[in-house]
Amino acid sequence: MVIRFRNRTEAGQMLAQHLTAYANRENVLVLGLPRGGVPVAFEVAKALNAPLDVCIVRKLGVPGQKELAMGAIASGGIGVLNYDVISTLGIDKEAVQVVAAEELQELQRRERTYRSNAPPLNVKDKTVILIDDGIATGSTIRAAIAILKKHQPTTIVVAVPVAPASTYEELQSEVDEIVCLQTPELLSAIGLWYEDFSQTTDEEVQEILDFRF
Repeated sequence: MVIRFRNRTEAGQMLAQHLTAYANRENVLVLGLPRGGVPVAFEVAKALNAPLDVCIVRKLGVPGQKELAMGAIASGGIGVLNYDVISTLGIDKEAVQVVAAEELQELQRRERTYRSNAPPLNVKDKTVILIDDGIATGSTIRAAIAILKKHQPTTIVVAVPVAPASTYEELQSEVDEIVCLQTPELLSAIGLWYEDFSQTTDEEVQEILDFRF
């Protein structure tokens, strides 16, 4: 049955119903990918009685093909590079550094805006539920997974309202569990699966995170 979500709040509430096994557990953290993943993650964290944080990751897009990731960076100087993509496309070190510098500026801006200089939650030895409002190409969620693995959580669970069937299947081998409410063969655009897919603002993300900070 095809479901269109009213908004991100409803999507989060529906997602939470499939994650009840993680409710009221001390070692569980819920991480939302800003910006659109944060309101979804908020509903899940509330339902599971789990701490909420943002997973601020910036994908390093290939010059001229920004949706294709050649790596990613995150807070604390953590970074990963996809050497297969870099080598295959013949991308030189200087080009990687230029893109990384640009994305670092946006990452630092989001850190200041969302966290007000508060440190991120420690995910080491924790069960992390990573949430977005949907997966299109999969490059951003994969970047987040790669970064998270460097912080050594015990378990990584990806939970999203909608993702292409092919990406859903591929991610099953990359994380411990993936929960997805809709897996169409052809996704087209995430917004088509929502009645209200208005852009989440920095201010809305701040308001959601205020209860923690």
